[in-house]
Amino acid sequence: MASKGWQLPYVNIFKHVRVEDWKRSTKVGNVSSNTNKTLKCPVFQIRGPVPSNSYILVPKNSNQSLELTGRYFYLLFRPTPGKYFVVHLDVSAEEGQVVRISFSNMFKEFKSTPTWLQFPFLCGAAKDSVYESTAKSARHDLVGPAPTSVRWTCLMLDLQYTLSVYLNRCYSHLKSVKLCANMAVKNMLTSDLLLDPGVSFSEAKLMGLASSQGTGPMPRDMSFPVPKGTSWHDLYDYIRFPSEGTKLPFDSFQKGNPRPEAICVSNQRNPIREESRCVNLSKPVKDRVSLIQQITSPKSLLRNQTPLVTSIPELGVVTTHQKDHWLSHKDDQHRQESACSSSHQLTFRPPYDADDREVHVYVHPEDGFSKHGEESEEEFVCTPVPHPVHLSSSKVTRQQKLLPDPILRLNRIIGFGGATTKCALWTKSGDAVVYPCHAIIVSMKISSYQQRFFIGHTDKVSTLTFNGNTTLLASAQTGNHSVVRVWNYHKGTCLAMFRIHAHSLSSLSFSHGSGILCGVGKDSHSKTMVVVWNTLNISKGGEVSILAKAHTDVDIHTMKVAFFDDTRMVSCGRDNIRLWRVRNGTLRSCPVNLGEYHSMDFTDVAFEEGNSNQCLDDRTLFASSRSGYIFEIDYSRVVIRNVRRLLPAQQQHADRREKLTFNTGPGIAINSISVSSSFCATGSEDGFLRLWPLDFSAVFLEAEHEGPVSLVSVSSDSLQVLAGTSTGNLGFLDVSSRGYNTLMRSHTDTVLGFSVDGIRRHLTTASSDGTVRIWNMDSLHQLYDFVSEDSPCSVAFHPSEQVFSCGFSSGVVRVFDISSAKLLAEHKQHRGEVVGLAFSPDGELMYSADSQGSLALYNASEEDHNVIRVVCNVVAQGTERAPDALAVSSDSRCLAFVGPSEYIVTVADSRSLDELLHVDVSILDVESPRLDSALKVCFSPSFTEHFLVATSANKILWVSTKTGRLLREVSKVHKHQCTSLSVSEDSRFLLTAGHNAVKVWDYEMQLDINSQMFIGHSQPIRQVSFTPDQLGIVSVGDAIFLWDFLAHPVDSLTDNRSPLRLSCSSAPKSDAVSRVQLSNGMPRQTAPLPSSPPPRLDVSTLDQGDQGALASLSICDDTPTIPAVPASGSGPSSDPRPAVSFLKVTELDLTSSLNTSHMDAVELKGKKPVRPDCYRHFIPRFKTSTLDQAAVVPQPGEEGIKLKAVIGYNGNGRGNMVWSPDQGVFAYSCGCVVVVEYLHTGSQRYLQGHSEEISCLAVTNDAQTVASAASGSNGRRSLICIWDAKNGTCRDTISYHRGAVQSLAFSRDDRFFLSVGDFSEPEVALWSSKTFQLLSSVSVSGPIHDAAFSPSAASQLACVGSQGAYFCLINTHGLNVDLKVQKVRAPPEVGDVELTALCYHMDSLLFTATNRGHVCVWDINTHCCFMTWEADEGEIGVLLCRGNRLLTGSNTRWLRLWEVEAVRCVKPQEKVCNVKDSGTMVVLEQEIMLDGTTVSAAFDSTMDMGIVGTTAGTLWYINWSDNSSTRLVSGHKTKVNDVVFSTDERHFATCSQDGSVRVWSASSNELVVQFQVLNQSCGCVCWSPSSNKDSACVAAGYNDGTLRIFRLASSEMEMKLHPHNITVTAIQYSVTGHVILSAGKNGLVAVSSPVNGATIRVIRDHKGAPITTIQCVNEQCKNFGLEGNEMWLAASADRRVSVWAADWLKDKCDLLDWLTFPAPAYFGDDSPPPSLAAFCPADPSLVVYTGYGVEKELSFYSLAKKQIIKKIALPHWATCFSLSCKSQLLAVGSKERVLKLIKSTSGRFQDFMQHSDSVHTCHFSPSGTLLFTVAFNEILLWEVQGL
Repeated sequence: MASKGWQLPYVNIFKHVRVEDWKRSTKVGNVSSNTNKTLKCPVFQIRGPVPSNSYILVPKNSNQSLELTGRYFYLLFRPTPGKYFVVHLDVSAEEGQVVRISFSNMFKEFKSTPTWLQFPFLCGAAKDSVYESTAKSARHDLVGPAPTSVRWTCLMLDLQYTLSVYLNRCYSHLKSVKLCANMAVKNMLTSDLLLDPGVSFSEAKLMGLASSQGTGPMPRDMSFPVPKGTSWHDLYDYIRFPSEGTKLPFDSFQKGNPRPEAICVSNQRNPIREESRCVNLSKPVKDRVSLIQQITSPKSLLRNQTPLVTSIPELGVVTTHQKDHWLSHKDDQHRQESACSSSHQLTFRPPYDADDREVHVYVHPEDGFSKHGEESEEEFVCTPVPHPVHLSSSKVTRQQKLLPDPILRLNRIIGFGGATTKCALWTKSGDAVVYPCHAIIVSMKISSYQQRFFIGHTDKVSTLTFNGNTTLLASAQTGNHSVVRVWNYHKGTCLAMFRIHAHSLSSLSFSHGSGILCGVGKDSHSKTMVVVWNTLNISKGGEVSILAKAHTDVDIHTMKVAFFDDTRMVSCGRDNIRLWRVRNGTLRSCPVNLGEYHSMDFTDVAFEEGNSNQCLDDRTLFASSRSGYIFEIDYSRVVIRNVRRLLPAQQQHADRREKLTFNTGPGIAINSISVSSSFCATGSEDGFLRLWPLDFSAVFLEAEHEGPVSLVSVSSDSLQVLAGTSTGNLGFLDVSSRGYNTLMRSHTDTVLGFSVDGIRRHLTTASSDGTVRIWNMDSLHQLYDFVSEDSPCSVAFHPSEQVFSCGFSSGVVRVFDISSAKLLAEHKQHRGEVVGLAFSPDGELMYSADSQGSLALYNASEEDHNVIRVVCNVVAQGTERAPDALAVSSDSRCLAFVGPSEYIVTVADSRSLDELLHVDVSILDVESPRLDSALKVCFSPSFTEHFLVATSANKILWVSTKTGRLLREVSKVHKHQCTSLSVSEDSRFLLTAGHNAVKVWDYEMQLDINSQMFIGHSQPIRQVSFTPDQLGIVSVGDAIFLWDFLAHPVDSLTDNRSPLRLSCSSAPKSDAVSRVQLSNGMPRQTAPLPSSPPPRLDVSTLDQGDQGALASLSICDDTPTIPAVPASGSGPSSDPRPAVSFLKVTELDLTSSLNTSHMDAVELKGKKPVRPDCYRHFIPRFKTSTLDQAAVVPQPGEEGIKLKAVIGYNGNGRGNMVWSPDQGVFAYSCGCVVVVEYLHTGSQRYLQGHSEEISCLAVTNDAQTVASAASGSNGRRSLICIWDAKNGTCRDTISYHRGAVQSLAFSRDDRFFLSVGDFSEPEVALWSSKTFQLLSSVSVSGPIHDAAFSPSAASQLACVGSQGAYFCLINTHGLNVDLKVQKVRAPPEVGDVELTALCYHMDSLLFTATNRGHVCVWDINTHCCFMTWEADEGEIGVLLCRGNRLLTGSNTRWLRLWEVEAVRCVKPQEKVCNVKDSGTMVVLEQEIMLDGTTVSAAFDSTMDMGIVGTTAGTLWYINWSDNSSTRLVSGHKTKVNDVVFSTDERHFATCSQDGSVRVWSASSNELVVQFQVLNQSCGCVCWSPSSNKDSACVAAGYNDGTLRIFRLASSEMEMKLHPHNITVTAIQYSVTGHVILSAGKNGLVAVSSPVNGATIRVIRDHKGAPITTIQCVNEQCKNFGLEGNEMWLAASADRRVSVWAADWLKDKCDLLDWLTFPAPAYFGDDSPPPSLAAFCPADPSLVVYTGYGVEKELSFYSLAKKQIIKKIALPHWATCFSLSCKSQLLAVGSKERVLKLIKSTSGRFQDFMQHSDSVHTCHFSPSGTLLFTVAFNEILLWEVQGL
């Protein structure tokens, strides 16, 4: 190219091409020239209805080029009012690529391709026009035709910036310009100078602007005329791109600051501010200054005069109101000058050094060149706040700083991705995953969800890689500073940091032995660059050196180092797969011969797993592509060995998938592939994670996700597969259990705002991705997801109820009830975006504000949140103050906001919105050339006399609420504007956010170092706030950060600055609890108990709930403006609102009258207990169901059904069976029911008082009383029920232990009763058996497994646990009872063991057992163990001694009887002796192997006979005299999937998850026969229609797709059918028994012959959705116009029901009706409620349906009328239902553990809550007299009496 000197300083393009001659330019269409009156010069007018048909093109031909190299392009033009225009610029990059840059007011949004950038153009408007006022808050309103008042515009476009930022290309020159209709254009020019059109030449000289500095005025021939006395900016628009505008869209051409600074500076130099000088103020400004002086009452101060403080406000600090010098990046000198220029009588501290004690920037010292955005390490100290005059000490021996240091600790982050969602790694152990979250790397334990962070990157992390043993982690960040970091994974330290790529580092790969690290990125010319580093010695502190690097034009998407050879790599990308090798310092590659597949976009590569010694010829490489192909490549021959393709499903009836094939057709894009030794995992664009065998014959496991799967990774043990989606979800599939676990969900765009529910610890967030989500702050799980077509902007939780409101960009405000997922209210008063939402702290009122300036007040005490008042033009317009533009004082009296202009802060009455105060903050600093505007407002919770204002000058102002006086000022709060403010509840700390940093301040600003800064966000923080419990901080922006707030709350109670005084009146030792309870929300743990329980709970507001919790506190306030809080514990009783539901009740236990405040205080500090590794310890079965507190239980004697029998025994209990041989009382538990059988009479009782699984039982020695224990519901304390064994009534209840109860025992004389807590709270409680009052309690340090009273000494008892044996002695002193405990360790001879069980021998001996099979013998008097022997190979969990016979039961299933008489003869010695060594003979008399681990046992006094319970759910009768065992009670160990009666009701059959089918006698409920299929799960069962005993058969469906038919008479399997290749979900005989209908999980229904096993037909109409129900009825189909003698229906999970008419003998089966029930999208974490359907027994033409839908209801559909004729509303989603053939009764089960009996004619119902888990199966008997219900493995049989 020729010299470009001729282009300096600018090029007038029209003059350069002589546009008027049209020789070097072209005009097409309606192009004319005329003289413009405004500019007084000729302009070109381009008109036309279609912009592309009328244009000016410069130069003339497309093959010519202007060759203009100026960086800035200027266009002087005016869009035609009411019309569209388009401008195209063809720009050439240094690489030769031509890129078209277009801008137009036709474009609605920014679009980008590698060769074309399209920008929306937002037209400006004339000053003070209606368009200009609209534009102040518009987002994209003005993207459209130009307004009528559009002005002449000077557009400046930075071509270099545009190409660099949007396409990563280097700008070379401007090639051509095309100006299309409709516009008027004066001229165009290019220049390397940043020209200011609003500055004249004379003004430029005065300001010192010169071309040598890169700036200057607009040339005279290009300038717009400006009449004298007017301003250029009042007449014309100046638009710069990149834009300085704050409105969206950001990627648009739009008007910036309407009053830009006169000084325009190029990017090569820093702005320099001149010294302050005297200025002449105009009258309006003088008036404003006068107004400020009246408000703040400042004294006239000279620059160096000492400020005289005449009256110090409550805060005790005043500032000088003087402007410090502007600080540049190197500002040490300016800081010194600033300090010196202050008053000489006020001694300031010296400038502070950069020290880590104040600034917590998580970067390493070697990061010399990198900064986190602009929040660099230079931002250390805010401008010092001057002390009061009397504090003039000039010597400071030690700087006082904010403590503790650090005051914040990052706890957890909710988020995944940022730069990429294609990167997540397994650790080698498979217990943790590592993934990026924007600029932070997170390591999460998959079991506990505990997070660990690697912090140091300053931009979003783009790639991660582990070495082979996952000890080293390498990471890289995106952007122009593509830094690579290598970490020690286990220590979390950064070992090295280096950089070679210019930008866009997209792939890293470690070699298996960590000697090589390979990276792929872009060089300075945007060419792909591959670099290989030597990292062999990095763990030892060695340096990282470059082994080889290569520049290539080949596109590389992924590159991986071969695990078998550090010098070999493989890469894939667009149109290529290449093999690489490093040899002799060079990096060479060869392509794989792709043949016909060369034009493909390859996404991922993976090696077949093998060992490193395997021959290279045997290596196989797999590659995936966006076309759905999977390539199998021979590594050694570099050729394709096999090609397969993933195709989408074929479409049929219900648009369901047919099958996955690898044939021709359009493929499904495969984004990721991972290979293990046994299978291959793929993640595809259709949202499926699929597991294939290595021959890709068929999918054997798949999991569907909500979005495209962008990542798959198989763990090293091949048991788990990690999957990430482009929608921000991360989870893993457990291959063995086929269960899927979600690890993290996240927003996919910026989080705009949040709100915290302090009671339930829920967090709601609104995001730019269009969703509102609710999170559990403890588990990080997403609880709810609200999706709207409208964009949410701000959210707010109600202070006490489970309700939140959300404001949207359209101006709509919606209020949601979370518990019912119901929309309570929708208001459309606003016209602009909702920028503020708030509830008053008392929960009575709600407020909202919009970007158009309106403010609305709502009544939040009513469900529909009625509007009380709407006020317009009172809030400052614009969206920059969202999402927290409103602030409410803690006493709910005042509302503060910025408005009506940005310079005014208004304080209004919160109940009427009447204005109380206006404060103008615009010119508090008179010398500043800018007007200061208010950004954020917030109140201090403790000080209602003032509020805080954050301003655009980076200040925070303390302003009096009453007078508007300025009380205090802090400058230079952040380098960027403060975006959020929050004050701690005790007003000791201030929290601010600015750009990417969070700062915590001392509220009084009286320390030497008042703040600490924390950096972790990679994008500007939108909102930050303290959590209501004051124990944490939440900040949102790029992700959700949860911080631990480490400040000690103790100081807040003794600090003289705090206005609160506490006096403890009745609750000793409650200080710690009280302090926590002061917060406006609940603590993290269980709420402390009141010292005396209130008579009622009123939780209509949180404050009232707190009063109950603070019953022992009296709180007063010195300030009369704050009303005193009542000290009453009952709370106000005049609240007219009804009682709240259980979700709104705090955890207050009202059944205990004990003062447990001490225990509560301890719990708040304790660590999470660890479950002992011991089967003897009770662990409740995990449940996802919740108990319905609002169930309507019938009155005694009015029940519609009566419990007839309980089938089974809970093998998960421990010691949950008792037997008194002498009195003939036998009791055991099943679920939450205690079954008591009286052996002498043969009668049974069912004790019903618990709602959770019963853990243990105990019976008194006289068998008059039975005790049972179970965990409390909804997190309450465990419940112990005391039952009268004779009449079955509950005598008393005890609620004491927080966790489960491990053991219960009565003393020998029945005076005392003992209860033991589980591992979560190992405490022994001693009770009186008469009054059941607590006598004494003792806490121990480790878990206790068993406890027992001495049979000989009433005052002795013992316990055993993880830390040894505990010998306890009961001391009685009058009415006082004490427990003295001595702990003794297990003898060292048995090793490191846990003592698991114990029993007493009559002769002062104690036997204990260990988890390794030992039995230890102890002397009770000396507490010494003197003998041991190994009685079993496993853990012994049951010990029982009668006379000289000892029983042991273990997890090896052996039950052994020992003769221990010889032990009595051994004299106790100090040294433990082994049985073998001592010569003592302990004889094994007998042994029996049972069907499971022994968990309970009871024998007679001679140990001849007894009862034993096992984990298999069986109770065995053991008779040692004849060595026999007989089943007394049988039950299922695992989940019961189905239960069904035979047609004659003489038998019923059950099937279970363990693969067993059991047939029971209906008369005796005893097991008749069991059919067991190993390694399978049986999901459904049915009876043949024959009532003949000899021909009766049971058919069952299994998860391998097989059907098995069992004949009852022969007790054998008669036939095995295999009609499905997937789990069978439903099975049913036809009415005549000629065929069997079965359905698979894939929705296919098979019709099979029970005679020959052949599949007659397959019905595919439900294909793709699991079938939940199949039912057949005998009904002539003539009435419906079809042939057939029976009807059958099938219901599928997609809410579709098909009804068929069939005549199987004639091979006829026709579709009679097809029902589809609508439903909204389901966003729950669990699966949606099942779709269920059944024929009405009384009228088979009616079909009853229930399932997930718009409402919870039962629908009655008439096949004759083809419509729904009746609906019955339900309170919960139904999990099962059944219809009775008599009395028109329905039974409905739910996940809330409620069985609801409904009269279908009247709607009358009763609730029954005898189950401890979700009721998932219920069936009436054919006669309707009996009813079965099932919850997990609990089977209850009911006798139907009717309603």
